[in-house]
Amino acid sequence: MILFLIAMAVIITLVLLEVPVAFAFGIGAMLFAFTTGNDISFLIPHGFKTASGFALIALPLFIYAGLLMAEGGISERLLKFVNAFVGRIKGGLGAVTVLTCALFGAISGSSSAAIAAVGQIMIPRMIKEGYPPGHATALVACSSVLALLIPPSIPMIVFSITGGISVGAAFLSTIIPGILLTIIYCLLNMWFLRNNTEIKVDPPLPFKAAAKEVVVSGYHAGFALLMPIIILGAIYSGVATPTEAAAIAVIYSIPVGLFIYKGMTFKSLGKVTIRAVTMTGSIMAVLFFLFIMSRTMILEQVPRDLAQALLQISENKYVILLLINLLLLVIGMIVDDISGSVLAAIIFLPIINELGIDPIHFAAVVGVNLGLGNISPPCAPMLYMAGGVSKLSLDKYIKPTLKFICLGHLPMVFLVTFVPELSLYLPKLLMGYTG
Repeated sequence: MILFLIAMAVIITLVLLEVPVAFAFGIGAMLFAFTTGNDISFLIPHGFKTASGFALIALPLFIYAGLLMAEGGISERLLKFVNAFVGRIKGGLGAVTVLTCALFGAISGSSSAAIAAVGQIMIPRMIKEGYPPGHATALVACSSVLALLIPPSIPMIVFSITGGISVGAAFLSTIIPGILLTIIYCLLNMWFLRNNTEIKVDPPLPFKAAAKEVVVSGYHAGFALLMPIIILGAIYSGVATPTEAAAIAVIYSIPVGLFIYKGMTFKSLGKVTIRAVTMTGSIMAVLFFLFIMSRTMILEQVPRDLAQALLQISENKYVILLLINLLLLVIGMIVDDISGSVLAAIIFLPIINELGIDPIHFAAVVGVNLGLGNISPPCAPMLYMAGGVSKLSLDKYIKPTLKFICLGHLPMVFLVTFVPELSLYLPKLLMGYTG
């Protein structure tokens, strides 16, 4: 246990020193394996075997599909479609941002992709329409983590595969929390701006004109809106596995981007492919070392020791869940959502199983908590990425971010943690999940 804690301390220190995450985890995993006397010649093939599993092929495919749709002009059409509903009310542009991030999450499964595709369009537009720059930046950052909750979520895929649980059930577990958090962010956005007199709002349209705008924008966004329906429909109908659905998403995205939306050329397709390969390579390097560390932890019975240590503090499962939530928050602050989901699976799932807590319920807890960590200072990778888009210093957007966190995301963490049915209702209803 002491050697594991030393290895984790080394990883955290290296990440904080801005050493690439793959190298940080690689050094930590090798240090832990060597100091515990485990056979590297056994651990390395195990890492390769796990990382090359069929189910994990969904990860690069969904990344590729998300980048293709972002490049192909999907974000613009989604924005226009959502704007037709709520764009002409005070604070409506902020609600458009939140809803589009949620929709984009249903396509790309990636928070960073949502910031890149939606934030670059909406932050300048909100500022131009009179929104405080800090508020606009905070709203995009907080909304981006909805991609962790609205399936197909890449972190949920990785968490499910690492933990050996149903990917489909894990997807369903975060839908209700994701929808509720989307509504909460929209309402908070409007509440915070209620007294702002600088915001420009287009006058409302007559019903007939408004209906026409919705129909026209929906027609132009139709192929974008069909994508999550096709992906999730294929998975939950049993027609395709998540990996096969990811392949369908890629095949669907290329002609839509090239020939229908025409936001992508063959030249840009090549660039997107290179970006997807680069991104996948960096993620797979992290996962490879995490799988090595996971195997070493199991051999050294670290999860059992952690469970016993937590149970010595309290045998009440809700107290243990609070402690785990705190640790998940710290993990989310330090590493990206994908690395965090693997760590959550290898460290905490054995403890959860021993406590008799449903693993699908815990998948939802992991999703909302890692999202909170990704936008919580001091590290907050998604928060700083949004700040990079708006080119603001942290002091300009930290206050509105904390308001969104304290009044929106943090209550959702407690709600998901202590009301299991919130995350288990849809898996039971649609998949007959019994735990």
